[in-house]
Amino acid sequence: MLAGTALAQGQPAPSQVPALDWAQASARLLQVSDALAAADASVRNKEDLQDATRLLRLPEITGEVRRMEFQKSLSLPLGSLAPVAEAFGIDSPLRFAERDWRTRPIVTAVLPLYSGGLIPAAQQAAAGATAQAHAERDAQQQSLAVQLAQAYFGQRLAEQAVQVRREVRDGLDRHLADALKLEREGFATRAQRLQANVARDKAEREYQKSLNDLQTLQAALATLLRSGGEVQPLSPLFVHRVPIGNVAEFERIAQSRQPQIARLQAMVAQAEQGVRAQQAKLKPQVFLFGTYDFRRRDALLTDPDWAFGIGVKYTFLSPSSRPAQISAARAQQEQAEAGLREAGNQVALGVRKAWNELETARHQFVLLDSSIEQARENLRLQELAFREGQATSLDVIDARLGLGGAQVERAQAAYQYDIALAQLLEISGQMDRFDEFRRRADEVIAHE
Repeated sequence: MLAGTALAQGQPAPSQVPALDWAQASARLLQVSDALAAADASVRNKEDLQDATRLLRLPEITGEVRRMEFQKSLSLPLGSLAPVAEAFGIDSPLRFAERDWRTRPIVTAVLPLYSGGLIPAAQQAAAGATAQAHAERDAQQQSLAVQLAQAYFGQRLAEQAVQVRREVRDGLDRHLADALKLEREGFATRAQRLQANVARDKAEREYQKSLNDLQTLQAALATLLRSGGEVQPLSPLFVHRVPIGNVAEFERIAQSRQPQIARLQAMVAQAEQGVRAQQAKLKPQVFLFGTYDFRRRDALLTDPDWAFGIGVKYTFLSPSSRPAQISAARAQQEQAEAGLREAGNQVALGVRKAWNELETARHQFVLLDSSIEQARENLRLQELAFREGQATSLDVIDARLGLGGAQVERAQAAYQYDIALAQLLEISGQMDRFDEFRRRADEVIAHE
């Protein structure tokens, strides 16, 4: 087993082959997967952005400080006082000019009262983006679980194949020894002994190939789990001898739990809010405002000490062509809705396809029971007949190879069943139930 500290750091204990059952391998995959870590970061990003939109109805308060040099010129007509001023040598109108440096610290607050629907559209669009990120994370997690099933049970299948090929080779070794003995005693021909020798060498080649295939699959599982070395799977291949449920029920559940459908539903919701946001641009905005001057002695003649009130803003003409923007947003909504409908159809088809593959593998596995039983009995009889001179070497070889082939085919049917089950659960959004179905299996393919 993995040491606790090694598992926490995503590395196996030194000089130790981690032995993991399915639940442990699944837990480790969630810890070490870079793809899932990226999906988690995307969820956090969208959640933070959604949290930010909750404050859109609060006032916006800004502070502004300007240090500026200015010049102000005034012209003041004297009107009826002009003759009097002229008597004192004062021309009309009076002209003043001031040039100075001033500091202008001002705080302004704006509180939105009515946005035309822009604020709720932004909030609901952010919620839709968060839902989309969650759906994408779920899809990534389920896809990784299927990859793990392929690597994990693929290694178990390869181990089973190695065992069968070794048994075939060892059986042919014994047959070759019998053939040599019978040849020396004159009860078997040299041709029969050569047949046994050729068959034994072929079995050795197939055994070595199965070992290489196992090493490849061991590397695949180790890479997926970031173990840094070989991983020993403990959970065997499994099969349910009776159907696990009703395909119509899987189709119904898929429409409500499939992550890709949830993702497209979130995109439809965002597109709807995009239309609302564009429509809001055709409506006025109403707001409260207030300003306060913190340095009145530097105020200009037109600057108030403080002010508050209510304002209305409306855009009469915009170069962005607001009606065209609304039309584009509606087209995007229609695109998302059409994509959602198509996804529903594809998911239903995918459930049906995975179900058929599952049932095909189950039937193949069950029907191979009789083939293996017959092959074992045939091998026993052929070996006995060969020792008594009633069968040829080729009869024994064929019987031995027939049993090995049937055993490998049966293990392959179990593997195909397990992968079809994983794909069925993924397409129906229930990959989290894979371990439940695995534990309920009434047939496991362990090393015999």
